[in-house]
Amino acid sequence: QVQLVESGGGLVQPGGSLRLSCAASGRTFSDYVMGWFRQAPGKEREFVAAISWSGGSTRYGDSVKGRFTISRDNAKNTVYLQMNSLQPEDTAVYYCAAKRGAFGPGSTSRYGYGYWGQGTQVTASS
Repeated sequence: QVQLVESGGGLVQPGGSLRLSCAASGRTFSDYVMGWFRQAPGKEREFVAAISWSGGSTRYGDSVKGRFTISRDNAKNTVYLQMNSLQPEDTAVYYCAAKRGAFGPGSTSRYGYGYWGQGTQVTASS
């Protein structure tokens, strides 16, 4: 069992930056692939980014490539999402998720993740 708690969301002007954090407790953090997803009102939950156990491999959704960076600190049991150049279309609830198994193309699917945080709201608006 893994418990995930996100923090760092808020209101930011377009073009601004935020860093989300997700603190994990329970099982060995470094055993898990970690991902970030987001969901805007009336839309499906969308893949944002994922990172391998060691942090050496990452994947990004097309809409955030070049603007967002995922990282992890296994000593602190924490995964981060640095978000730059935020735009109104990035407005959503952002969720942290954890999954067992190999890191690969399947890490972009929400259906492979067995543990989820409660979400944190990110709003980019003037």
